[in-house]
Amino acid sequence: MYRSEDRGSANHGWLQAKHSFSFGNFYNPNLMHFGVLRVLNDDIIEASMGFGTHPHDNMEIITIPLEGALAHKDSMGHSSIIKAGEIQVMSAGTGIQHSEYNALDDQSINLLQIWLFPNKRNVTPRYQQQELDTAEMHNKWSQVLSPSADDQGVWIHQDAWFHMGEFDAGKEMSYEMKDPLNGLYVFVIEGEADIEGLKLGKRDAAGITQATAVPFRFTEKSKVLLLEVPMS
Repeated sequence: MYRSEDRGSANHGWLQAKHSFSFGNFYNPNLMHFGVLRVLNDDIIEASMGFGTHPHDNMEIITIPLEGALAHKDSMGHSSIIKAGEIQVMSAGTGIQHSEYNALDDQSINLLQIWLFPNKRNVTPRYQQQELDTAEMHNKWSQVLSPSADDQGVWIHQDAWFHMGEFDAGKEMSYEMKDPLNGLYVFVIEGEADIEGLKLGKRDAAGITQATAVPFRFTEKSKVLLLEVPMS
């Protein structure tokens, strides 16, 4: 179990960041990654501020804005605004450069940025952005990412599946693993979830392995992100 307060913190003035895994100046040898899940950053970016142009390679990078809107530009020629209720993925592959800025000049934004190690190196870089169907998330798991371009949600070069759900208080729900050899990283965005007596509050997380199904009970109105990932 990973408590919210145990995450790494970074205060850059314009950026308030929480790191679920070692990142930047935060280093914890016990929090390096969960399987192929390498980064889960919970960022608050002040109005009109952001990350200047910088490079990536051989990483699957997923961005999920929770509040506000993010302005994105990259060396592949994309220039877009990613809003809360959308998901963006970049397969960095052989190498990309990009910048990310708060698209709003009057309020901060909050986003999750997630990095996964790919299962193929040096692929041609690619970009994808998609609106999420929030109605599909009410009291059920809605798939937002998979390994297949033919499935629901965005896709990446990894045998990983992400699901999101928004649940009413008292709802009970099970998640069926796509691959029992995978692990499941549970991240509570809002609310409270109970997994067989393990209570997770806002921004708490749990890493679960060797399971075919994971039962949940939501003790209050909750929003949860599930990241099913290979463990090696």
